[in-house]
Amino acid sequence: MNTEPEPDPGPAPEPAPAVGGRRFEPDLRSMTRITLRPIASPMPLGFFTIAIASVMTSCLQLGVFDEAARGAVALTVLPAFVLQLLVSHLAFGARDVIAATLMAVFAGSWLPYALVMLTDAPEGLRVLGVFNLALLGFGALMIAVTRPKRALWLVLVVSAPRWAATGLAGITGAEWLTRTSGVLGLVVALVAMYAAFALMLEDMRSEEVLPIGRSGPAHLAVEGGLSVQLRDLERQAGVRRTL
Repeated sequence: MNTEPEPDPGPAPEPAPAVGGRRFEPDLRSMTRITLRPIASPMPLGFFTIAIASVMTSCLQLGVFDEAARGAVALTVLPAFVLQLLVSHLAFGARDVIAATLMAVFAGSWLPYALVMLTDAPEGLRVLGVFNLALLGFGALMIAVTRPKRALWLVLVVSAPRWAATGLAGITGAEWLTRTSGVLGLVVALVAMYAAFALMLEDMRSEEVLPIGRSGPAHLAVEGGLSVQLRDLERQAGVRRTL
């Protein structure tokens, strides 16, 4: 850490005189300091949470638990809402809007599922069915923009068929669609578990151990130097004047 005192910037520049009734502000770029706060990556926690919650809901869909266990499954899934909301908050702070948005939506998907299952709300499964089809639309849009972040992209690619199967099962009540959704949920869990483990190894060893498949800006963000990380910083949300 650099402990040398920063040079005295000197007195603040005087505002420019008004010209033609308009006042022009002085150039403050030489006085501006932007402080960045490094954090640990929250993404392994987010992926592990997806994996564990998916296993629990899949076990219910596949008949490993009987219908009387719906409330217990809801209680085990409910913490996923809190954990993924935390991951989203940290990802926003790390300036990763794609990861933050994805984790926030996942968090928002676990909460209604847990509450509907826990309260046994009337028409709850049909409502969740429509909700999952809406998530499918969100997933399709996210898949189109997350390809450089291959771990996120793969989780979305395997989640989309599950949202479709879960949505149609809730609307039609077809048992085979429920079973299909359960199997797809286990696939989601495996992919998310791999992504979480690969990211943890990468963070611990400061190099890619298991293939993640980053490309484009995502690859440069990890392999590039500090100048790449700070490129166009003045135009990013939280620094520029408006969103």
